Order: sequence, then structure tokens, then C-alpha cells
Amino acid sequence: MVGPSLDAGGCNLVPKSYRPPRSSSSTTSTIKFFCSYGGKILPRYPDAKLRYHGGETRVLAVSRSISFSELLVKMEELCGMTMSLRCQLPTEDLDALVSITSDEDLANLIEEYDRVSPLLPPQCLKIKAFLSPPKSARKNSPPSSLASSSRSPSPPYSTNVGFTPRFLKPVMPKSVGFPLCMGNPAGKMPQHYGYGSPGHVYLVHNGKHRQ
Repeated sequence: MVGPSLDAGGCNLVPKSYRPPRSSSSTTSTIKFFCSYGGKILPRYPDAKLRYHGGETRVLAVSRSISFSELLVKMEELCGMTMSLRCQLPTEDLDALVSITSDEDLANLIEEYDRVSPLLPPQCLKIKAFLSPPKSARKNSPPSSLASSSRSPSPPYSTNVGFTPRFLKPVMPKSVGFPLCMGNPAGKMPQHYGYGSPGHVYLVHNGKHRQ
């Protein structure tokens, strides 16, 4: 049975000061747990009254003589995972749930419901139980962001977005000197030297430059 929301009020709330005598209805051999799990306790709009929203809610009928360990096994089978148990007292709201961790806690819880049972109609004799993963399991589980990052390998390289390549100035070749032989009408071979790049040569003759 799926329960979108459960109010804190309803048939389980009675005055805290009430002390009724025991009646035959308290000796019923079966008790029912109204088990909710997978949801959250949130304030209701517009009165901000607490309610259990989302998840699932199922009814578990057990013997009054059941031990805490047996009850927890049945509840874990009901929801399919390890759970811790908190219950709502008949005189409290959802902001004051009590943790049930032993046979003594369970016996005290049943006694509280037996104490107020004469005021409650038969269909309301259910103990509201709220199941949640134990704190140790929540601490050991990694955050979803870390788990997803560990499953997704990082790319071997990164790409720079918006990178603008720089244009470098062309490097001009260094000026070199090389001999040039130029003839003259007298048949002499004066020595000339050329300087500059292959595209632009300067001639030096007797200390004067020629192009």
C-alpha cells in the first residue's frame, strides 16, 4: 500500500495526562505496525503541521509476544533493506519519534498504546513506525557526486575553449658575408663582399656600400 502522506494527528493522539484503566481490548494477541519508509517528514502547507510525505506505507501484523530482533527482521523483509526503527507515541507528534532498539523499548511502546487503547476505535489500533537506513550505512555511502566521478574516467587530455593562437613575427635570417667576383675593363679582379639576406644584398668595395 503506497501512502503519499500521513498526518501527525488523527486517531493516535490523545491527551498526555489521560490514565485510563486497563480493558479487555488491551489483551488482543495481535498488534499492527503502520510501517512507512522511503519518504520524509515535512511540514504541511498552509498550517505547517508535520506529515510523512512520499515513500511507501504498509501494515505489518505481528504477535504481541514478538521480540525486537524478530520484529526488525520482518520489517527489513518488508522493505528489502537494513533499517532502523522509530515509532510515534500516541501522545506525541512526528517531531518526537522514539527509537526502538531493544526488547525493553518495544515493551514500553506497546504499553503506551495499551494505556490509551480504550479511547481509540479498533481501526486505529496501529503503531506508526518509521523505517530509515541506519546512520552507519548513510555515513559509509559516498556522495552521489563522488560516486559518479569515480565511475566516469577522466579524458586523457583537456581542450581549451576559446583559445586564440598567437601569430609570431617572422624571423629574418641573419646577415651573412660571402665573396663576390666582379670583372672590370682593366682585367683586375677586385674583391667585393655582399651582406644581407639572399633577397637584398649590399656590396662593400673600398669601404663604400653598393646595392
